[in-house]
Amino acid sequence: MINNKAKYTSLIKTEAKRLGFLSCGISKAEFLEVEAPRLENWLNKNMNGEMSYMENHFDKRLDPTKLVDDSKSVISLLLNYYPSEAQKDTEAPKLSKYAYGHDYHHIIKSKLKELTHFIQDEIGEVSGRAFVDSAPVLDKAWAAKSGLGWIGKHSNLLTQRVGSFYFIAELIIDLDLEYDHATTDHCGTCTACIDACPTQAITEPYVVDGSKCISYFTIELKDQLPNTMKGKFDNWMFGCDVCQDVCPWNKFSKPHNEPLFNPHPELLDMTKKDWEEITEDVFKNVFQKSAVKRTKFSGLQRNINFLK
Repeated sequence: MINNKAKYTSLIKTEAKRLGFLSCGISKAEFLEVEAPRLENWLNKNMNGEMSYMENHFDKRLDPTKLVDDSKSVISLLLNYYPSEAQKDTEAPKLSKYAYGHDYHHIIKSKLKELTHFIQDEIGEVSGRAFVDSAPVLDKAWAAKSGLGWIGKHSNLLTQRVGSFYFIAELIIDLDLEYDHATTDHCGTCTACIDACPTQAITEPYVVDGSKCISYFTIELKDQLPNTMKGKFDNWMFGCDVCQDVCPWNKFSKPHNEPLFNPHPELLDMTKKDWEEITEDVFKNVFQKSAVKRTKFSGLQRNINFLK
C-alpha cells in the first residue's frame, strides 16, 4: 500500500506539471487547528467588511472532511499569472495583473477537471471536488501546509523561487497519498509590504484588514466608496498589486506561458483619457472574458471617477 501511495502521488504531481501548474503539494485532509482561532479573531474584528460570505460555513472553511465526504487528501496547485508586459501609460488607472487575461476561474477549473479525469483513469474510483477560490476553502493555508510556500506578512503565499504572482487551487479527494511538509518563513525583518500599503490595510505583520484593502473597495464593495479613502488608492481602479510589487521575492517572478492569460490586444495600450472616457461597448469588448466583469461597467466607472 505504501508503494501505491508513492506511485499515485508521483503520477498526480507529474500530470499537474504537464497541465501547466507551477507546483503541486499535498496535505492530509484534517481540521486546521492553527487557523481556527486566527479566522475567528479576524471575523470578530470585522476585518471582512461587507464580505459577509466570509462568516458563512465557518466549520467547512477549517475542515475539508465537512466539504467532501470521506476526504483524505488536499492537493494544492499553483498557476503562474505574472505578465510579460504591463500597462503602457504610467498615468492611466491601474488594473491588477491577475485580471489582464481571461477569467482564471474557468481556465483553472478546466485544468482541474482534466487532472480529476486523469486520476480516475489511472488510479480508479476516486471521488472529490475542485476548488478555485469560489467555496469556503482556506487555499493559502492549505498551500502553505503542503510546502508550496509560506504566508508572507502581506498574507499572500510566497515562494523563494517565483514570489507570489500565481493563483491557488485545490482538489480535495478521498484517496490517501504521501503528504508534504510546510516550509519555513523567509520574510525575516523585511516590512516592505507593510510600509508601502497605501491604505495601511496590513495592520500588523501577517494580518490584513480586508475592509481597508484597495482590492476590497474596488471589487467587493458595492456601495459608494468612502470619502475618507479619497486620494489613497494609488491610481488602482481594479484590485491592487502594491504589496506584491514591492516584495523582494517577486524579483524572481517569471512570465507565465498560458496564452489565455494574455491581455486583450487593446488593454495595455489604453491611455488615462481612454479609461476616463470608457464606454459600455468598449468595456464589454475588452473585458468580455475577464474577471473585471465582476465589478460591472458601472462599478469600474465608479472606481475610475473616484481616482480623479
